[in-house]
Amino acid sequence: MAQQLLLGLDTFGDVTFDGDGVPLPHPQVIRNVVREAVLADEVGLSFIGVGEHHRPDFAVSAPDVVLAAIAGQTRQIHLGSAVTVLSSDDPVRVFQRFATLDAVSNGRAEVILGRGSFIESFPLFGYDLQDYELLFEEKLDLFANLLAEGPVTWSGQTRPPLENQKVYPYTAAGHLTTWIGVGGSPQSVVRAARYGVPLMLAIIGGAPARFAPLVDLYRRALAQLGKPELPIGAHSPGYVAATDAQARKEIFPHHRAMQERIGRERGWPPMTVEQFEHEVGPDGALFVGSPETVARKIARAATTLGLARFDMKYSVGTLPHEKLMKSIELYGTEVAPLVREMLQ
Repeated sequence: MAQQLLLGLDTFGDVTFDGDGVPLPHPQVIRNVVREAVLADEVGLSFIGVGEHHRPDFAVSAPDVVLAAIAGQTRQIHLGSAVTVLSSDDPVRVFQRFATLDAVSNGRAEVILGRGSFIESFPLFGYDLQDYELLFEEKLDLFANLLAEGPVTWSGQTRPPLENQKVYPYTAAGHLTTWIGVGGSPQSVVRAARYGVPLMLAIIGGAPARFAPLVDLYRRALAQLGKPELPIGAHSPGYVAATDAQARKEIFPHHRAMQERIGRERGWPPMTVEQFEHEVGPDGALFVGSPETVARKIARAATTLGLARFDMKYSVGTLPHEKLMKSIELYGTEVAPLVREMLQ
């Protein structure tokens, strides 16, 4: 499976700096995300994922709308969320939005469902965090029923029931490509297997190899449930520049500022240079460096975990749009060919 590896990109629409170190307004950031996705299509990448957040440091709260704009300016790249916070949304509306995106993109839409790493959407849309587990479990169950694109009968505690209800539009292929994003919970991995949905691993800290037991659990669960083998993908932060030294120098202040901003909310200690150096090293979760360094690290992770796709989260806090564009260009034109060569 690793030898058929597809390479994609993810962005959360991080609010970036202009050339003078001033944060760009949200509308400009969103327009820049569209430009970045168009470039990703031009350099032959397979996927662009746009995350959903509801906070000031990320500009995108409606990924499907941004993805529809991207669809109109691209031809081949697949378009998806990264992730859709299903717990605080309505599964019927999520299906309808992405089925519509599938239509306007001529079958290129995907949705990655998850609980997200932030909780701002819960109070915003009137959900109680005490129902965190129940909300995701029930809404995922309903969404899985919707994927059959037939009449749905369903009931639960978190939304009104459906009785023999059809949901439109249908997709041309009869199935909306759907992944479940997981961060490291065995229960989440087994849940993905139970619903027969491909698995997307969010590897944001530590060695990718530490996810190997979860990959094994997923495959064993699929086999025990009598389901076919399904793709496994991984999402990790990264940045590509001409040399290792340049990449590390350019990303470090922006990555550290982002980590410390989020860390203040979550009680994390300040990030050290030593921690950063470990994460960009061979056994860390940051895929940062020259094209050869990044390609080698991707190939190693793909081989270790048996990946079908690797998505690099290329937006890095306030790192300017122009540098992100160069990183995307190098990722598509230099990293991708090197990875293919290494996996032959």
